[in-house]
Amino acid sequence: MKRLPDSRSEAAFDRARSVIPGGVNSPVRAFRAVGGSPFFVASARGSKIRDIDGREYLDYVGSWGPMILGHAPQEVLAAVAKAAEKGTSYGAPTVAEVEMAELLSGAIPSLEKVRLVSSGTEACMSALRVARGFTGRDDIVKFEGCYHGHSDGLLVKAGSGAATFGVPTSPGVPRDYAKHTLVLPYNDLQAVRALVKKRWKSIAAIIVEPIAGNMGVVPPAPGFLEELRALTERNGIVLIFDEVITGFRLCYGGAQSIYGIAPDLTCLGKIIGGGLPAAAYGGRREIMASVSPEGPVYQAGTLSGNPLAVAAGMAQLKTLRENPSIYANLESRSAQLSEAFRGVVVNRVGSMLTPFFTTGPVTDWDSAAKADTKKFAKFHRHMRTQGIALAPSQFEAWFVSYAHTNGDIERTARAIHAFRG
Repeated sequence: MKRLPDSRSEAAFDRARSVIPGGVNSPVRAFRAVGGSPFFVASARGSKIRDIDGREYLDYVGSWGPMILGHAPQEVLAAVAKAAEKGTSYGAPTVAEVEMAELLSGAIPSLEKVRLVSSGTEACMSALRVARGFTGRDDIVKFEGCYHGHSDGLLVKAGSGAATFGVPTSPGVPRDYAKHTLVLPYNDLQAVRALVKKRWKSIAAIIVEPIAGNMGVVPPAPGFLEELRALTERNGIVLIFDEVITGFRLCYGGAQSIYGIAPDLTCLGKIIGGGLPAAAYGGRREIMASVSPEGPVYQAGTLSGNPLAVAAGMAQLKTLRENPSIYANLESRSAQLSEAFRGVVVNRVGSMLTPFFTTGPVTDWDSAAKADTKKFAKFHRHMRTQGIALAPSQFEAWFVSYAHTNGDIERTARAIHAFRG
C-alpha cells in the first residue's frame, strides 16, 4: 500500500500538539485508532474536502453528520452572510429564534415547546436535568454503546452484570455522581423490564439513541422502542430520544416519525445547525414548563439561539422540507454504497451506515466490539490513499450527503473492491 508523503498536515499536527491537548479539539480526530496523522482541512465544497497540501478527498464524515446537503451549500452560505451583516451575537431574543422553534415543532409534533442550545452535549445534559426536576427522581438509564455527549453523568460504562450502576470512564467524574446512571445493553428488553420493575421509583429518565450511531450504526430491534415507550408511560419515567444524529437525517421529522413513537423529550443537533453550533431539546409542554424562567430547573447559554447558527439551520431545514426528493436520492445512493461491500457486515438506516469487519450480526455493543479494528485501520489507510475520507474509527457512521453523485459512489465502490485485507 502506498504511503502518503510527509506533508504540511504533519507539520501542522506537530505544531498543534504543543498548544492543544493531543493536537486536536476532539479526541477521535487524532487518528489514534487507525494510525498516522490527521490531515488538516483547508476547504470543503459539495461532496469533497481539501487539505492544506492540496489533496482532495471524497468525504463521508460530513462534519460527523450535519452536512446532509454537502459542504458549503449555497442556501446556507447566503443565509449566514445575510445574518452576519446584522451582527454575530446579541444576547437578546430575536424573531428568528421563535421561527426556528416553530419550524422544529412543526416538523416533530412531540416538540410542543423547544429550548435552543449550542451543542448536542448541552441538549442531552439539559434534558436529563429537566427530567430529574420534573419527576423528583435521581437515576437515569442509558444503553451501552450509545453516546449522549461528555457531561459527567453520561461518561460511564456498565459494570459487571446485566443491569449495573455506572462506572466512570474518565478521570474527573465522581463515582457518587456516576452511580446514578444505570447502564443496560442496547436492544435488551429483558434487562430493561427487570430494571424498571426493581427500581422504577428512582428512575427519572431513560435516554436512548433510537438508532444507535456511536458504536457504529445499530438499528433498534423490532419492538424495542415500542416497549421502552410503554414501560416509561406506565411507570412515570421520562423517555428521551437522543436524535442529535438521526434528527432530519433519515427523513424530515427524525427517527420518531419513522417508528411512530412520541418520546417525552427529544434532543437535536448537527443537521439543525447547518454546520454551525446549534442544538435543541424539547418535548411535552408540562415537562418543558419546568425550565427556567417558566419553572425552577435552571439552564442558560450566552450563545443559545445565535443568529448565524439559527440562520444556517433554518436554511438547511427549509431546503429539506421543500425538496422531499432529497431523501429518496439519499436512500438510493446509500443503498448503492452499502452493496459495494463483500464479506463484512453492513448496518444501514437511510443515509447513515457502518461496515463492521466481523461476520455475525451487530445488534449491540458486545457484538460491535467483536469487529476487527486492526483490519478496519488498514482499510481506513487504504481508502485515504484512494482519496476517500472516513471517520477514523470502526465504531462510527458513514454519512452520505445529497452532494454525493452516482460517480462519487461508483468511485468509492472501486476503492472498496481494491482493498486487500
